[in-house]
Amino acid sequence: MPTPELLVKNLKVSFATSKKELIAVRGISYQLNQGEILALVGESGCGKTVSALSILRLIQEPPGKIVSGEIFFAGKDLLKLKKKELQDRRGKDIAMIFQDPMTSLNPVLTIGEQIIETLLRHTSLSRKKAREKSFRLLEQVEIPSPKQKLDQYPHQLSGGMRQRVMIAMALSCSPRILIADEPTTALDVLIQAQILSLLKKIKNDTQMSILLITHDLGVVAEVAERVMVMYAGEIVESGSVYDLFRSPLHPYTIGLMESIPTLETTQQKLSKLKEISGTVPSLSQVPFGCPFHPRCSAAETRCKTDKPKLKKISQTHSVSCWLH
Repeated sequence: MPTPELLVKNLKVSFATSKKELIAVRGISYQLNQGEILALVGESGCGKTVSALSILRLIQEPPGKIVSGEIFFAGKDLLKLKKKELQDRRGKDIAMIFQDPMTSLNPVLTIGEQIIETLLRHTSLSRKKAREKSFRLLEQVEIPSPKQKLDQYPHQLSGGMRQRVMIAMALSCSPRILIADEPTTALDVLIQAQILSLLKKIKNDTQMSILLITHDLGVVAEVAERVMVMYAGEIVESGSVYDLFRSPLHPYTIGLMESIPTLETTQQKLSKLKEISGTVPSLSQVPFGCPFHPRCSAAETRCKTDKPKLKKISQTHSVSCWLH
């Protein structure tokens, strides 16, 4: 069995409203193994980012709340750590690349100052040594003219450069786990490819474990080794990349695969691409039984009343569906 670097058990997260409590993550369990890239896939609103933020307890309370569950790292449950202990873990052992680097970087501090701040918080380096390391980090993430970029502000850099700065900051303390939340969103195709190549290189060079959050199956195929598919706050299918792309089992996963344009469809009209009928349910209207049944063409009577459990189909492949 692979060594789990991170172990999540029955994680449940809710958000309070004036009317009732809304469940955003519904008891998910998984493990992130040492030196692998695990992709968490699903449509917007399925709970991907909320589940990832919960690992470092970055959910704003209130209105958010981690209702139950366990998240084990280095033999300790992160949900039970005191605030000081948790702050020591953030950035040093587990780092996160946020979705929008423009809003995540401080607009009034230079790039160099923001990386130096992280190094001074988690290491014993002097300010001079921290600046030298900041320079090397910008070189590592292949930013051109790194010495010049250290003294520039976020608004002076392109979107791709800002994303590389976020990766440099995340790598500054050599964390064991990197959480990458939609790291290629809003970037053009060429820059996306460069960022993905950089993530793979980092993983191969350092044996770092990466949790990659995305809705782009092309990104998954490019870099991930294992995949979890989320829908309405639940994991409905998980397996190796080979499992999911060669033999997807859940109707939702199949729908996602069939909606991807292929070489065969390039000469066809977009209207001929298959689509998943209906819409993602809001948190206040998640249906009983299998949450996907209102959109599923293969739904049976029991799908509307009984929720299927995530069941192993093979050593590497699990699915939550009454058809299997």
